Amino acid sequence: MDQKEKAIFCWSGGKDSALALYKVLLEDKLEIVALLTTLNATYKRVSMHGVSEKLLEQQAASIGLPLIKMYVSEGTYSEYEKEMETLLLVYKQKGVKKVIFGDIFLDDLRAYREKNLAKVGLHAIFPLWKRDTKEIITEFLELNFKTITCCVNDAYLNEDKVGVNIDMEFIRSLPALVDPCGENGEYHTFCYAGPVFKKPIEYSLGEKIYKPLEIINSEHTDKLPVTKGFWYCELLPVM
Repeated sequence: MDQKEKAIFCWSGGKDSALALYKVLLEDKLEIVALLTTLNATYKRVSMHGVSEKLLEQQAASIGLPLIKMYVSEGTYSEYEKEMETLLLVYKQKGVKKVIFGDIFLDDLRAYREKNLAKVGLHAIFPLWKRDTKEIITEFLELNFKTITCCVNDAYLNEDKVGVNIDMEFIRSLPALVDPCGENGEYHTFCYAGPVFKKPIEYSLGEKIYKPLEIINSEHTDKLPVTKGFWYCELLPVM
């Protein structure tokens, strides 16, 4: 039997990551050596999602895969690229050849990831690429995954949509401009149960926090909503 190629899975902790991981594990053609997550070095939280490091660790433990934490402090592309290149070169020496992402249809983002991986001689895999996002979220829910919104973009959604479990009623309630999977950054999620987990991740709801953007992007048209900030819901680990 041919030996499986080794891969790292870029894990955000959200629903798209969970479904992509499920599909890769089900296909059983790659050996996933670890989950890789980017965290803010100051706050010890998953970048953009705002989920605590403790909950991230509990996800990895329940999945049963080692967790690689990549800390960034400046939040710049150059810092991210430098840290990622350094880390991936270490794992390339250990035999890793592929990096897996849960992205669905953002062509610029895919090109950016592939360009960065090419610098270190690695290749990207996108298990959900170009699939219909309504079909993706439907499949996710039918597989009995459970996820909650941890961050919403106020250009599209209000405070009442953060800290909410996602079901088909939630999807039907989304405004027409919002992608069913939030692929344009409309919302982010924390996945706490489903077929990739040995047991559900226990948490409780904390306070809702609004964080305005320091700089509002002025490169918009009158047809597009403008992001002024994000609503976060604190998810508290249950010890």
